Amino acid sequence: MSAHGGGKAILAAFLANMGIALAKFIGWLLSGSASMLAEAVHSLADSVNQILLFSGGARARRHADVEHPFGYGRSRYVYAFIVGIILFSVGGVFSIYEGVEKLTHPHGLDETWWWLPIVILVIAIVLEGLSLRTAVGEARAVKQKGQSWWEFVRRSRSPELPILLLEDTGALTGLVFALAGVTGTVITGDPVFDALGTLAIGVLLVVIALIVGVEMASLLVGEGATRQELDAIIRAVEDGPEVQKLIHIKTLYVGPEEMLVAAKIGLPQDKPVQSAAYDIDVVEERIRAAVPNARLIYLEPDVYRDPKKAQPPTDAFVFPSSD
Repeated sequence: MSAHGGGKAILAAFLANMGIALAKFIGWLLSGSASMLAEAVHSLADSVNQILLFSGGARARRHADVEHPFGYGRSRYVYAFIVGIILFSVGGVFSIYEGVEKLTHPHGLDETWWWLPIVILVIAIVLEGLSLRTAVGEARAVKQKGQSWWEFVRRSRSPELPILLLEDTGALTGLVFALAGVTGTVITGDPVFDALGTLAIGVLLVVIALIVGVEMASLLVGEGATRQELDAIIRAVEDGPEVQKLIHIKTLYVGPEEMLVAAKIGLPQDKPVQSAAYDIDVVEERIRAAVPNARLIYLEPDVYRDPKKAQPPTDAFVFPSSD
């Protein structure tokens, strides 16, 4: 996968989550902590999500064919949307259910293994922190200067790194909730704290899942160039002497790193066809140089008519009747 696909960050997150999930399941079996079970399911769901992101990237690399003339780039959006569904259902809803269950039927921690969840959670916080650091490092390479992290998540056309940032941030926050719940139960002997930590984890996962779902749904419907990219494309079209006026333009991301640009450009009315074709090639080169993601470009030549100038009378285009 490309740098935008965050292959290194996905692998780091997958290895961390698989190891953490196994440790949490063992901790839950021995201690009986509801927070540990919620966190174990959370880590397992995250591991499945990383597999889905890898699968989406692999499918997106398939070559375009007759059935999919613009390629399979949007497969990454489809698989990322499924990630949101898994976070919501497997992670969030299960954790909320488990928290409510422990509130209505509370039980304390195992007297022998009460300390194990705390040790596992502390180690998990360290590992998740390393995974988040890897994701942040890859995201910095593609994040625009001066852009906030929230803007990066909202505006990025590549789904993997924003999802990993949300997942890892949510995982760290969830681990803190779980640690607080388990510690509260250990100190007070009241299992309500453990149940409340589980509920907090569930609500957190539902919120993250909704953010992922909304963003991926928008990308699936089809998003155009960012404001900066659109301005750069317009400048590339109008800066040269070839085009009198950019009449209108539409853009669409057909994949995370492949943009379609369609525009109608005004050329001098006395320009020969061969010269017009050459000018269009020059303008396309300028667009690709300004915005490398603009890989599919269709420019329609037209004669620009200044609306401020007098227009010819309507009868000039109407054939008189024979009556």
